Amino acid sequence: MKKTIGRKTIKTLLAVALAAGVTTTGIAPGTTGKAAAAVSSKTFGYSDPAAGRTYVPIRVLSEFSEAKVGWDASSKRIDIVKGKKKITLHAGKKKAYVDGKPVKLDAAPFSDRNVTYVPLGLAAAELGLGLKWDGATSSMHIESGEKEMDLPVIKRGSLTNKPVRYRQQKFYVGGAPLTANIVTVQLMNPRVSLDAAFANHKVGAVQDLRSIAAQNGAYAAINATYFDAYTSAAYKAPYGYLVSNGRMKFVNGGTDRTVFAYDGNHLARLIPGLKFGAAYEAGQVEGAVQAGPLLLKNGKLALRASAEGFRDPHVLNGRAARSAIGITANHELILLTVRGATLKQLAGIMKRAGAYQAMNLDGGASSGLYVNGKYVTKPGRKVSNALLVKVK
Repeated sequence: MKKTIGRKTIKTLLAVALAAGVTTTGIAPGTTGKAAAAVSSKTFGYSDPAAGRTYVPIRVLSEFSEAKVGWDASSKRIDIVKGKKKITLHAGKKKAYVDGKPVKLDAAPFSDRNVTYVPLGLAAAELGLGLKWDGATSSMHIESGEKEMDLPVIKRGSLTNKPVRYRQQKFYVGGAPLTANIVTVQLMNPRVSLDAAFANHKVGAVQDLRSIAAQNGAYAAINATYFDAYTSAAYKAPYGYLVSNGRMKFVNGGTDRTVFAYDGNHLARLIPGLKFGAAYEAGQVEGAVQAGPLLLKNGKLALRASAEGFRDPHVLNGRAARSAIGITANHELILLTVRGATLKQLAGIMKRAGAYQAMNLDGGASSGLYVNGKYVTKPGRKVSNALLVKVK
C-alpha cells in the first residue's frame, strides 16, 4: 500500500533541486487528489491481437472497482457483483450473462499463471469504469470514482521462463558497423525487480560496477547517472535524481535532463526532468535515475540534448563508449552498451534493438554492463551508481 504524504511536503523536498544536490532519506512516494490503486504484486492486462481484445485480471475488478468477485472451480464460473449489477462469465466460453440476460462475447475469459482474465471492455462498460489507452506507455488508464490506475498491457504469451536475455548484435548505422551488448528484461515477469543503487550504499562514493551488483544481489547492472568523475576530492557528486524503493535518495534537479522511472508495478516511463516532481508526487515513482538526453520518443528519433541542458561537445557530437536504456512497446527493458558511437547513432541502434522509448546514460569510461556474474562491457573506472536487475 502506498503511503500518502502531503503536497506541501513533496514540493518542499523538490525545491532543493534549485540548490546543489541534496541527499534525502525516509521519503515514500505519495499521492494527492485521486488515489492511485495499490497493488500487492505485479498486475497487468493481456492483449490478444487476433481477437482484438484486452483482458484484465479479475482481482483488479475486486480491488479497484470494489466489485465482489466469486469463482466456482467446478463449473469455472466467474460472478462479478457490484451493487445491483451482476455479471456471470465462464472461463473458455464466449457467452456471458448480465443481470441474467445472455450476452455474446467475441473472446472468452481464460486463466494464466493461476490468474483469471476477463475481457476489459465488457467489465468496464457494466461496472462504470472510465478507460483511456496510453500508447506511449502501452497501458490502460482506468478510473473508478476517486481511484485511478495505469494498467500495463502485454501481448498474451510473451512472458517466458527466461526473464532476462543477453545478446551481442552488430548494427550498421551511418555507414559504420557497431557492435552492441544488449540485455533485454521482461518487466512484467513476476521474477524480475529493479533497483537503483549508489556505490557502497552512500552518495558520493565510487565502486566497481560488478561490486555494486554483487552487494545488492543483482543479476544484471548498467551504469546510470552522471557524476563528478574528475574531481580529486573523495566526494564525487552525482548529477541527477536517484530514487530507490520509493525513497528519494538524491535530488539534483533544475534541468530538463530525462529521468527513467518505474512505479511499484514496474510500469516504466521516461520523464522530462522538470516534470519529474509532479510524477513523483502522483505516486508514479518507485525507482528512478536521471541522465539523458532523450533518444527516442514513441519510436521516433527525439534527440534534444541542448534543450535538456547539455553543452559538452563530446557528449553532443563526439564518438564515445555509450550506455543507454530503452523501453519496448511490450514492457521490456533494454540495457545497451556500444563503443565509438555518436548520440544519433546510439538512437538508431536503440530503435533497431526494439526500443520504443530510449535515453542515454552516463558514458565514456563509465560505460559498463554486467550480466550473470561477469562484465560484457567493462567500465574504464569506478562508478557512482547503477540501475540493477534482480531475478528471484
